[in-house]
Amino acid sequence: MTQLSLVVPMYNEQEMVPLFFARAEEVLRGHFSYEYIFVNDGSNDATLNTLKKLARQCPYVKIISLSRNFGKEAAVTAGLEAAAGQAVVILDADLQDPVELVPVFWEKFREGYENVYGQRIDRSADSFFKRFTAQAFYKVYNKVADFPMPYNAGDFRLLSRRAAQAVAALPERERFMKGLFSWVGFNSVAVPYCRRPRAAGRGKWSYWRLWNFALSGLTSATSWPLKLWTYAGMAVALFAFIFAAWIAYKKLVWGNPVSGYASLMVTILFFSGVQLITLGVIGEYLSRIFTEVKRRPAYLVDEKVNF
Repeated sequence: MTQLSLVVPMYNEQEMVPLFFARAEEVLRGHFSYEYIFVNDGSNDATLNTLKKLARQCPYVKIISLSRNFGKEAAVTAGLEAAAGQAVVILDADLQDPVELVPVFWEKFREGYENVYGQRIDRSADSFFKRFTAQAFYKVYNKVADFPMPYNAGDFRLLSRRAAQAVAALPERERFMKGLFSWVGFNSVAVPYCRRPRAAGRGKWSYWRLWNFALSGLTSATSWPLKLWTYAGMAVALFAFIFAAWIAYKKLVWGNPVSGYASLMVTILFFSGVQLITLGVIGEYLSRIFTEVKRRPAYLVDEKVNF
């Protein structure tokens, strides 16, 4: 039986395929039996053809090619569902997460841990803005989430077979994998490491995509934003009642005229803004419900190689 499955999602990584494979083979050969599951997430460059050349030479190189770009979360799910190893390692192709840690993960797995995750202790390879926003996201997420996730832990991790199957079996279409890894639980341990720069090519995550990804993570983890605006609405209503009582008191006692156009417009604009924000939060949750009730699959497979 295969001991380890390496799930590697790829999107337009033709430059990284030979670099990643050479590094992985250098590190992993001789430690345990393993297979690669490369998930081509609708690449529009030569990634798939490059992977097929590898698969012709190495029967333990397996390819799942999706029908279009479904996103990294769906690609990881496809890899987890196809993995046959006793344990599964999720690994990016850009070599920012070091392959050298995989044998360390394996040793932790043999000690009885079922969720061995890499924890970044140095992110100097990332820009200052990305480090700052990532730290802010982890803090906010862990404050409000029902099941907090380890700080500075990404998808780079080893899962036991049953933990991987548990994550893959979760029915969400809008998947936030880091949150799901925390939700399933199991015996977990961190392995600290320093994140490296990309070995080649360019990153695929723009700040806009990261922002939307963060929103998806928060709305999938907690209903706290909805509760927040319930309490905010109560507070605003209480303030409005007190303010109205104060205006009535001044009018009756001192005969002061009611505030005019400027104060009226400020009040209307303020309450309109609060209402629009509230509707936006509700809309985020409604959009998730709309996506889930359609029951479309998380991904579609176009082709499989060496399965």
